[in-house]
Amino acid sequence: MKSAFHPKPLRYPQSWSELPGGEELKQAIEGVCDELSQRVFGYNMVKLGNLSSEIGLPGSAIRHHVAQTQIAVKGSTLISYSDNLPYIENSIDGFLLANELDFAQDPHEILREVDRTVTANGYVIISGFNPYSLTGLARFLPIKKGNILHQARFFSAGRIKDWLQLLGFEIVEHRHILFSMLFASHNKGQPAAWQQWCSRYCPWCSSVYVLMARKRTIPMTTVKPKWKVKPRFSAVGASMRDAASRVTHSSNR
Repeated sequence: MKSAFHPKPLRYPQSWSELPGGEELKQAIEGVCDELSQRVFGYNMVKLGNLSSEIGLPGSAIRHHVAQTQIAVKGSTLISYSDNLPYIENSIDGFLLANELDFAQDPHEILREVDRTVTANGYVIISGFNPYSLTGLARFLPIKKGNILHQARFFSAGRIKDWLQLLGFEIVEHRHILFSMLFASHNKGQPAAWQQWCSRYCPWCSSVYVLMARKRTIPMTTVKPKWKVKPRFSAVGASMRDAASRVTHSSNR
């Protein structure tokens, strides 16, 4: 397995329009993420990265959203790198990483920063490209070689789950979406029946997956011992006490 750290910075997309079928891709991810965000409560939600900043979450229970991007783009509210978050510990209730890890030089560091700043029982929603899909296989073919999709890392959902679980997150949702080859940007409007059939019988071949994980913090409590020291019964001691009692009684007579 290749290292998650990439020796050189990758080409980073400024918007979904740079990806083939970007608008369709954005809408599909947006629909799932908006639904999942309704389960996140609190005060602060951070949409991390250029792609995440364009994802609308109108159904989110959290009203204060921070669109953090690497460069100034439309809709961004804070400029900063994803692997060096400008937030204090335990201050963010939810994170959205829409394909942010796919174009990251060091995805481990991004997740460590998310882990540092998310609240106890906070959530993170992550979408990514599936390496086992038709799209994942097509990236090895000479198809639209200049497209930025060839720069994507294509980390599997299982690998992302492992990283999250090592940080103490519990996976609470795993969705499969878009059963089409994304390099063919003319593929639009896939029938809903086809999408549902693929989702039921061959979810492993979806081009995109969406994960939702929750931070679990185990409280530090004092463990009291279940056993107690009991006095040991001594037959000899009992006999001596009984004998002494009889002597005292006799002398009193």
